[in-house]
Amino acid sequence: MSTVVPAAVPPGPPAPHPLERTVGTARPVSLAEVNERSGLLTRFDRSYLVPTRVFAELVTLLTAPHRPGGPYRVLTIDGLRAFRYHSVYYDTPGLRSFHEHRQGRRLRFKIRERVYQDSGERQFEIKLKGARGDTVKHRRPLTGHDTPLDPPYRAHLAATLRASYGIDAPDDLTPSLSTDYLRATLVADGERITCDAGLVCADLRTGATVRCSDGLVLVETKSAGHLTDADRVLHAHGVRPAVFTKYCGALAALRPALPGNRWRRAAALAFPTAARGLIGAPDGGRKSP
Repeated sequence: MSTVVPAAVPPGPPAPHPLERTVGTARPVSLAEVNERSGLLTRFDRSYLVPTRVFAELVTLLTAPHRPGGPYRVLTIDGLRAFRYHSVYYDTPGLRSFHEHRQGRRLRFKIRERVYQDSGERQFEIKLKGARGDTVKHRRPLTGHDTPLDPPYRAHLAATLRASYGIDAPDDLTPSLSTDYLRATLVADGERITCDAGLVCADLRTGATVRCSDGLVLVETKSAGHLTDADRVLHAHGVRPAVFTKYCGALAALRPALPGNRWRRAAALAFPTAARGLIGAPDGGRKSP
């Protein structure tokens, strides 16, 4: 007697990430309109580690159709509302960028390659601090197999640091840290709210990794300086700005021996698997990696 083997059922599309579901009912806005209405290459940033429940309430309030001033809209490209980001940060062997941020140096910078994985677009980015403490971003496209260490990009970095700060660029940069996450972006006139979930950070010199808690969304408000409605809603829910950046917070978690006390509390919340090492980590000794 023959046995009938059921035909294989092709797998369906993957279930949407909770981040995508949360922003799913917001009205869309195109990338061209985002760049026109709120490009914000010079801006003030505030970071928050937001519990998912509070994040859902935040999105509901900001995207409500009858919100005074109009609803925030969600960046949408080819039907997608959440996008995969991959970044590689570059630093010196002694982690000059990390330490200058730790010390609050006026002339500090971050250097990274950003990959928009859904489109394949790559950008070389230089992030500076302006005279008012604002963030100033300089960008240049990467093409083919180019890397930020290639001569044209080194020259661009040198010219940018010389023109902005009057300093020479470091000549011993190497890849230091990578980050991967899923991002949704909410937009209003002159304001952007980036919402990052599933953050994974890898130390490219040791191979160690940390992952952000699934119960948190990293929310960053970006504006010309004023508090956004998102800031006000989060403050009303008892969520205060976190002393946290992906690069410095992740390195503080990945290397507890580094003098990174200013980021340790937020890093312990963001990366619970690293919390035990962070809580007992000394900040003395000022050891280089």
